[in-house]
Amino acid sequence: MHPIFILRQHSLDIFQAGIEAADPYQAVKRYLAPELLDGYSKIHLISFGKAACAMAKAAQEIIPEGMMAGRGIAVTNYENVTNINNVDVIGASHPLPDASGLKAAQVIADCARNAKEDELLLVLVSGGGSALIPCPADQITLQEKIATTDLLLASGATINQINCVRKHLSQLKGGGLARMAAPAHLHALILSDVLGDDLSAIASGPTVADDTTYANAIEILKAKDIWELIPPNVQKHLELGKSGAIAETPKSGDEVFKNTGYTLIGSNAISVETMLQTAQNLGYETKLYSDNLCGEARNEAEKLATYAKQLTVNHSIALLAGGETTVTLKGNGRGGRNQEMALAFAIAAEQQGLTGNWAFLSGGTDGRDGPTDAAGGIVDRDTIKRMTQAGVNPPELLENNDSYTALKTSDDLVNTGATGTNVADLQILLIQPAP
Repeated sequence: MHPIFILRQHSLDIFQAGIEAADPYQAVKRYLAPELLDGYSKIHLISFGKAACAMAKAAQEIIPEGMMAGRGIAVTNYENVTNINNVDVIGASHPLPDASGLKAAQVIADCARNAKEDELLLVLVSGGGSALIPCPADQITLQEKIATTDLLLASGATINQINCVRKHLSQLKGGGLARMAAPAHLHALILSDVLGDDLSAIASGPTVADDTTYANAIEILKAKDIWELIPPNVQKHLELGKSGAIAETPKSGDEVFKNTGYTLIGSNAISVETMLQTAQNLGYETKLYSDNLCGEARNEAEKLATYAKQLTVNHSIALLAGGETTVTLKGNGRGGRNQEMALAFAIAAEQQGLTGNWAFLSGGTDGRDGPTDAAGGIVDRDTIKRMTQAGVNPPELLENNDSYTALKTSDDLVNTGATGTNVADLQILLIQPAP
């Protein structure tokens, strides 16, 4: 079998292992130990996020019959709705919240408030939860909250700044769910779609402490020059909060977290760790290139090619990374950040004369890279030759952000279909010494 074919197959196997490590159903099965459920009179099951159905299905299969306090609740985006035994599944809108999500949030709030001290609220959290269960503060309508979020998005505010404001306009976010559930016990199983796994950023942290304040929220809106543009009700609510007339979000050390715990069950870091193990099992010497690969996709590809060129390769090496790059659109082609990175790497490797046999894969763990049907791209030392023979100009296509077309001509697209999970992106570079 040709060495490049083997490298490509190994790259795909390692990528698949990374995806499977973040499979929401399997992750709940792995981490929901019977001892977590011991000692409670009843268990309330709540699941929200894009992986809510798979997570709820796994939990429902593990929770002993007769322990459930009524039917469970799962809230997910409309596309991911599936039927689950003994669980009410509610479809809601993502990324913009809707009335169905508002109703679902109210059902979750009621469930949390009704949980008794000797009962457990088991909360399954995955990415997208923020938009799926909007629960505005009493004085604010959903429309007013959406208008404020839209202004923040358009102002170029960071995700942390947006979350700070959102938490102070919500009853559930920023530890609000934990506050409602107290003094009942609460344990969250969290599938992280956030690099670095800041738990207060995943679904805006409904079960963990929030160390930002109403004053911070007002400062952000003023710094972004949108304070005067937000609805008057929102201004009034934030000012009342700043003055102490409305309670702050619960902070670290607050009494409401006395009976609260969490387990991180899936993340980019966990997937990268699994890839390192898989590559080792396949006989590669492994190196973690980056566990937070961000920056412009094509620039990061060039840096990786430069780094690889400088390595002394005496045996098979696997360079592995995880992260989330960006693409600044200049052209009108099709593609995504992973396809762009793969194409840019193939071009840079050719220009820099990377020797030996090699294969490079960059893929999104959700199976969707940009507005395309591909998860990413996998390139090798013959990719540029195949593209040129097919009559396309790789650098021109890269300039037009048309990586999808380029990779399709060389048969280098990675197609996994929708995976049902999302822990950002994974990169694999396998190199064998020149014969």
